[in-house]
Amino acid sequence: MLKSRIVFGDRRFLLAAAVVCSALVGGACLDVAAVQADAGDLRITQDNATVSIFDGERPVLRYRYAGVPMKPYADRLLSPAGVQVLRDSPHDHKHHHGLMFALAVDGVNFWEEHGANSGKELHKGLRDVKAMVHDGTGRAGFVQQLDWVGPNSDKPLLIERREIAVLKADELGATLVEWRSSLQTPPGKETMTLTGHHYFGLGLRFVESMDRDGRFFNSAERPGEVVKGDKQLPPVAWCAFTAKADGKPVTVALFDHPSNPRHPARMFTMSTPFAYLSATLNLWKEPLAVKAGRPLDLRYGIALWDGEADKATVEKLYQRWLRGALSSSHPKLSAAP
Repeated sequence: MLKSRIVFGDRRFLLAAAVVCSALVGGACLDVAAVQADAGDLRITQDNATVSIFDGERPVLRYRYAGVPMKPYADRLLSPAGVQVLRDSPHDHKHHHGLMFALAVDGVNFWEEHGANSGKELHKGLRDVKAMVHDGTGRAGFVQQLDWVGPNSDKPLLIERREIAVLKADELGATLVEWRSSLQTPPGKETMTLTGHHYFGLGLRFVESMDRDGRFFNSAERPGEVVKGDKQLPPVAWCAFTAKADGKPVTVALFDHPSNPRHPARMFTMSTPFAYLSATLNLWKEPLAVKAGRPLDLRYGIALWDGEADKATVEKLYQRWLRGALSSSHPKLSAAP
């Protein structure tokens, strides 16, 4: 089993980060240098299918980049107190995988995992391992290369460069994840069209105990377009959900960056028969064409608090994230090679 470790910390911010090794497919892994700061013990371990992040001995996040049925995803995300909030492949929707990203491309469905029209997000490599302390803030992360292929084919319909970094801001009492995806056409393809149902995008399926008595709230304090029943699509900068995970109250928020197309995102929310939250591009009504040489860059944040965070607490972290105090040390994603 191949493993790498990064250890670093700061008295105000402790950052764990999702990954990165160079193309693990062939079994080779680059060494990752250790970084030490004032305090803390954060480490990253990597095997041939997952990357796990720990704060001391406490797990923070696990990302499954290989050995998955149809798409990579995070199946474990834990609060500062160690409360796990993600549910993987429940019996009612086997294709729901914790924290995942999927759309439809040129009519091929990458969300569902059944039927003749389901595509796969194929792992092609992990690279650009980085760990740094910038202006008193620690950050580490990885880049994953993915080919989105249609059924019965290995020819990509879309190429994605995905970056995931996990940060923990102690003074705010939250675990913070940044998810960035750059989507582009494969060589020789002039355009691709992104479509999908009203919930396609970056989504979270919560542990079963959070399906009961939860509450959504958002930055604009407004309801959204009603799709059906309690399913809504408020156009807001962020949306949060508070509920009890195995009896312990937590709050999860999904942030949309102003640089994203169609900001503010239509945040899909539903409470019954289970709770779900996703950031969407409104593709069910407005298909989006991506041209060759003009990648579509997307940037989202996911924050997790213990307890019932209020609107002011969520807004404070959202604004901190926007100012770059937690994420400006990384440049804009470049196009995949």
